[in-house]
Amino acid sequence: MAEIQPVRGWRYNSELSQQIDAYVSPLFDVVSAKQREALYQNPLNSIHLSVPRGEDAAGAARQRLQEWQQSGVLRQDELPGIYVYYQYFRLPGSTREYCRKGFMCHIRAYDWAENVVLRHENTLPASVNDRAELLSRMEFQTSATHGLYRDDTFELEQYMDEAMQNPLYQTEEDYQGARDVLAVIQDVHIIRRFQQVLEAREVILADGHHRYEGSLTYRQARRLAAGEAYTGEEAWNFHLMYLTNAAADDLRILPTHRLVLQLPEGLSTEELLTRLTPYFTVLTLDDPYGLPERIAGKPWAFGLYLGEGQAYKIRLRPEAHALLDWPTTPEVKNLDLTVLHFFVLEKVLGIVGQEAQRQWAGVAYVRNFPECLTRVDRGEARAAFITNEVTMEEVERVCHSGAVMPPKSTFFYPKTIGGFLFTSIRDSETEHPFYAVFRS
Repeated sequence: MAEIQPVRGWRYNSELSQQIDAYVSPLFDVVSAKQREALYQNPLNSIHLSVPRGEDAAGAARQRLQEWQQSGVLRQDELPGIYVYYQYFRLPGSTREYCRKGFMCHIRAYDWAENVVLRHENTLPASVNDRAELLSRMEFQTSATHGLYRDDTFELEQYMDEAMQNPLYQTEEDYQGARDVLAVIQDVHIIRRFQQVLEAREVILADGHHRYEGSLTYRQARRLAAGEAYTGEEAWNFHLMYLTNAAADDLRILPTHRLVLQLPEGLSTEELLTRLTPYFTVLTLDDPYGLPERIAGKPWAFGLYLGEGQAYKIRLRPEAHALLDWPTTPEVKNLDLTVLHFFVLEKVLGIVGQEAQRQWAGVAYVRNFPECLTRVDRGEARAAFITNEVTMEEVERVCHSGAVMPPKSTFFYPKTIGGFLFTSIRDSETEHPFYAVFRS
């Protein structure tokens, strides 16, 4: 199954690492324009490598990387290792501190058809090409994608906990309020055990589909260029991934709500409710802020807010589900968000087909529940549909069915951060004598 390899990580030098908060950054697909502008003001922030700007953005990133390596801003560790990465965080309304435990390493960049790395989302070609171009120019990976393996015995956690007794560095608090801690395992025997455990596992890609597919695109181009000289051991066959255990209860998936920014011409909110009635039971509620609690744990149930205090709980009539005729698997058809997209976006609002919905500018995806209500009240949106989170079991069932979820179905929290660890995929990397010990 999954082949992983240790890496000789590139990291900010020991002096800069003492203020690591100043140099880390959000991932390219979640960083806001305001965050980007603030981070660009620091000439050494990792944003300059992960989300470069300018007419030749990838070229600028390559030049900056060379300058940082030559001047010692970034230094490479002497020994290869598995980098343990813990994220401590709290959820709104809870006093419990969670700790998501995982490790970063290189994983072979498997094509989707090989069914070793499994996806649950589709990608946008423009974003994939952007990531592939950056990888081609830099031969450097600036942030880890997030993968999930399942091990109900939790064997690897004991080694990770031990490594965390001597952390390399940590953030005080990243942009999302999490505390990130990095350690390293360089013991050959322990690293081999990590490899053996993953050899028996598939990996579900939780986050980073565009970056992973960018690696696939780049690998395919390099393999074609290599011709008969291709061995399969070249560094560009591998991808930087953060792996966490799907069996852990500290793996959190947060809901992403749907804001309908515009209704079809001539459709009033009263008519919207009328159109919903053949498919959904509609219950009027007094308190819009109680919507998440009223739908919690109930399949095919959603909150609906139409502004001025108009709140409703809607739930699909069981007999209506048979009308869902999209060409997908039963596992996908049973998802709350598939029900929402089919019966609300297609049947009620007339946005027909999954591709049309992906391209429709009339919907926004918002994670913050109070923001949904506020934007409707301000007139920025006509309706908010409040959703439950997707469960890890649902993600696994969909991935193993070979299908994908509706867009923006999962938000694994917290996100990994850029700049905590970098890795190189230049040809010279796997020529280092240490790597011979870890090759399968």
